[in-house]
Amino acid sequence: MNRILIAEDEERIASFVEKGLRSNGFTTTVAADGDTALGHALSGGFDLMLLDIGLPGRDGFTVLRELRESRVTLPVVVLTARDSVRDTVAGLEGGADDWMTKPFRFEELLARVRLRLRTAARAPEVTVLRSGDLGLDLRTRRARASGRTVDLTAREFVLLELFLRHPGQVLSREQILSHVWGYDFDPGSNIVDVYVRALRKKLGAERLETVRGMGYRMP
Repeated sequence: MNRILIAEDEERIASFVEKGLRSNGFTTTVAADGDTALGHALSGGFDLMLLDIGLPGRDGFTVLRELRESRVTLPVVVLTARDSVRDTVAGLEGGADDWMTKPFRFEELLARVRLRLRTAARAPEVTVLRSGDLGLDLRTRRARASGRTVDLTAREFVLLELFLRHPGQVLSREQILSHVWGYDFDPGSNIVDVYVRALRKKLGAERLETVRGMGYRMP
């Protein structure tokens, strides 16, 4: 359940937003001034903040600036009656993730909240697969083992990627054939054994284990 911090001093608006979010399954906390909002935001107890610019105490711009200066990456959606381009640019350049002007439709606010939460939760793209001191760069399609760079053929690259994405799992010859060569390849072929030997020669025999009668495994 996502936790939303509502930094809003207008009680009517805060209540409207809070009721709408709670009815859609969110947990909410309201902060009616900038000092309280900043303290909550720095606590790490929230997944997103809705931030009014015109807060008493620290205003929204100050809260946002101090939050980002503290290297807190909490997603922030600004809610404000200010609609000038200068204010919008200042807010976005100051670290806001989104900007909505009052009055607003709750359905749009809800959509933006969900979008920012999905974006924040999205894992960073993996570009290097690792197992111990073995790494496979998915961009350059090269491996590094024991501090040295290893060039791979196209099939060797796909085969090594398969093992690295399934560490500790025994992969049968049939599984490897279907993934690397496709279902049309002759299941009686010894091509898998040939390529496993090639990888062992390039990377070290200990990298791939033979599980008799079953297949191969990267320990």
